[in-house]
Amino acid sequence: MIFSTLLGAMPGALSQGLIWGIMAIGVYITYKILDVADLTVDGSMCTGGAVFIILTMNGVGIPVALLCAFLAGMAAGFVTGFLHTFCGIPAILAGILTQLALYSINLRILGFGSGAGKANLSVNASNYHLLISSRNVLVLGLENPIFVVGLFTIAIIALLRWFFGTEQGAALRATGANSHMSRAQGINTSLAKVMGLMLSNGLVALSSALLAQYQGFADVSMGRGAIVIGLAAVIIGEVIFGRVFVRFVPKLIAVVAGAVIYYVVYQTVIVLRLLRADDMKLITAVIVGLFLAIPYWKGKYFSKRMKGESSHA
Repeated sequence: MIFSTLLGAMPGALSQGLIWGIMAIGVYITYKILDVADLTVDGSMCTGGAVFIILTMNGVGIPVALLCAFLAGMAAGFVTGFLHTFCGIPAILAGILTQLALYSINLRILGFGSGAGKANLSVNASNYHLLISSRNVLVLGLENPIFVVGLFTIAIIALLRWFFGTEQGAALRATGANSHMSRAQGINTSLAKVMGLMLSNGLVALSSALLAQYQGFADVSMGRGAIVIGLAAVIIGEVIFGRVFVRFVPKLIAVVAGAVIYYVVYQTVIVLRLLRADDMKLITAVIVGLFLAIPYWKGKYFSKRMKGESSHA
């Protein structure tokens, strides 16, 4: 009985893992490529979904609504980048300020046309022609969200591979690797940081728009803890596949796989009732902390032990 319930929950876990995998790619761009701690994610994770739903309910087509959600996320990233580069505010504080402002902005977006802010807004797949929906997660067809989001993920990875092969993309990667050397080579590192933050939050907002369709609503708190989930996906993918996936595209695939693994574990824990649903944030924080500490412990303790053994030999 439990096994069948767990098996039935796996398609939903895979769908959500792929959706959050797109968000995790955005986190990867700032955390790993740009080497910037960006907390805007917790705010822009709601912005994309809010923009998408309000536009869809007002008759805007799905492609245009998705594009506007992406652009709204880029706008949020631009504000963080502006505060960091032009105003001299540390990146982590700039992200916190933008995230704080986005909470009020998201309330206004969700309450657009009502004269007051709203905490959530729903969209019914029966009334609107949505791209994906959780009701189709067990359907064997093109409308299955696993198939649709999988195509989105492939397209995003392909576009990112192209972009990071361009001069601007190379400048962004160089800025993250060594900003001082990049500046000495004539690269506008401030522009590169702003571009990276815009691209990252654009992907986060796009993921939010897909998630809003999948679950049928957008909520002002839907991005709470999103940065932790994104980091968990990045770190899990890196620890499990890091030695095998060393090139850029495989690393992005590893990030998406990390998000899928996270949600498979999440569903397994919930179905087996090993923990309550409200304990998962704590468990996620513990997992991320451990995976962040493992490389440090490995370099500090295990390398010394190996050196000691080799010297005695």
